[in-house]
Parts: sequence; C-alpha cells; structure tokens
Amino acid sequence: MPKATFRGAIPALVTPMRDGAVDEAAYVRLVERQVVEGVHGLVPAGTTGESATLTDSEHRRVVEITVETARGRVPVIGGAGSSATARSIELAKTVKAAGADALLVAAPPYNRPSQEGMYRHFAAIAEAVDLPLILYNVPSRTGSDIANDTVIRLSKLANIAGIKDATGDLGRLSLMRRELPEGFALLSGDDPSAVGYLAQGGHGVISVTANVAPRQMADLMDACLSGDFAEAVRLQDRLIRLHKALFLDASPAPAKFALASLALCSEECRLPITECSTAVRGEIKEAMREAGV
Repeated sequence: MPKATFRGAIPALVTPMRDGAVDEAAYVRLVERQVVEGVHGLVPAGTTGESATLTDSEHRRVVEITVETARGRVPVIGGAGSSATARSIELAKTVKAAGADALLVAAPPYNRPSQEGMYRHFAAIAEAVDLPLILYNVPSRTGSDIANDTVIRLSKLANIAGIKDATGDLGRLSLMRRELPEGFALLSGDDPSAVGYLAQGGHGVISVTANVAPRQMADLMDACLSGDFAEAVRLQDRLIRLHKALFLDASPAPAKFALASLALCSEECRLPITECSTAVRGEIKEAMREAGV
C-alpha cells in the first residue's frame, strides 16, 4: 500500500465547553490524552468540534491549543469548511496562522454547487493557502457529493493531499483509488465501515470514536495498516456498539456525555446541539464498557 502522509487513527476532536465558553484546560487534557494513547493525527475545529458555532477567535484558539499541546508529535489538520469560498479561504488562513500542518475542508453545505463549482471552490482554497488540503465528502450533512471524477481532477493540484470519505459507500473507493496519485491520503469518515475501507486500500480514519477510545482506535488502525485484518476484526467487534452509540443523538452530544462520564470534560454543547438525551445514556455507557474504555 502506498504510504500517505496522513494515516491511521485521527480523532475529529470535540471542543469542550463550560459556561458558554471553550474550556481550554479541559481541551489541553483531551489533546494530551489522545497523543499519549497513540493516535496518528488530530483534527481540531471540524464538524465534531462544533466549528459552525465557534467565533473566529475561538476557531483560531482551538487550533492553536492543539498545535501547542501536540508539539509536533502528530500532525494537526485544522477544519476550514464553509458554504462560501471566500469564507473558507479566511478560515484556512486562520488555521495556517495558528500553526496547523494541513486543512480539512468539507464540501460547501446547503448551496449544493455543481461539480464545476465544487472543483473551483477547492481549487481556489488550495491556491490561496499553501498547506496540504484534505477534501471532506459528507453528503448526509452538506446535501452535495464530491463526485469521484472531481476528486481525481482535484488530486492533480499541488496542495490537494487526500480525502475524508464519509459517504459509507465502500465501492466508490476502489473505483477512485486506481486513478489517484501515489501518496494521496484515503481516509474514512465513517467509524463503522473504516475496517472495510482500509481493506480496500484506505490509509486511516478521521474518527469520532477516537475521542472516547483513542488507544482502541489506534490499535485498530495499526492492525489494518499492518495487514492483520483478523486482529482488526476482533478489535472492531469490541468497538462496533460504541461506533453506533456515539450517533444515537446529535453529534457530538453522545461523545461529550461519554467523556464527561470519564471526568474529562463537561457535557455542555452549544446550541442548537443540546446535551445527550437520557434515553440513550445507558446504551452509550454499556458500549463504552464493551469497548474497554
């Protein structure tokens, strides 16, 4: 398998809140825990980090704290997505100024551009900011899909370094991979199907589950990357209920509840996300026990 720069278990980090503000002390603890437990990268200020509700200063500070705490031990991939190309460029410049190693940019939500518009959006960001850019395809949230042909076309640009694929469609990976340059990072954005994604040539996963179970997700990805899929299936069997449980309510509320139960941060989210409903808390805790958290 060609080696990509970005690979393995990469948590899509939650942003801990307390009394309406970012809880910086808790965030430092969360980031340090991730690195110590063996993850292979970090994504601050992404969708799971409630980026849509962060102010510009909070967005920058969250990335800065991640960079400062990681201290070069793993790469930091800062979120920089928006419906407006100009806004994404502003966020990308903010993320670069905060010291991130790369950008994660989702397809523009809500306005559903054509494939040509999609291409020009990402091309403009890549031209404006000299950092590796990872495309993020998540049609369930954005309402639009980055077609395989568009990904292949974008991969020819110097700064386009990979894709986070949260479509859950494993078949499209094999069709796309054959036409992508060596070293283009193929990252799943869907924890339940990540093992299957790596079995077809993927390099890693940008993971919600890793917030709660970083060591377990790092071990899972290490098994996949070493080609030991028997071990990967064994580990996945312990994690599958947690993968599912963390989406029993609007994300990242279940992940924050799980972290709060470990005394790592508060459950507080920022509206319109509310705290995890009582009805699913038992299932989340049982899934955590099964996963060995």
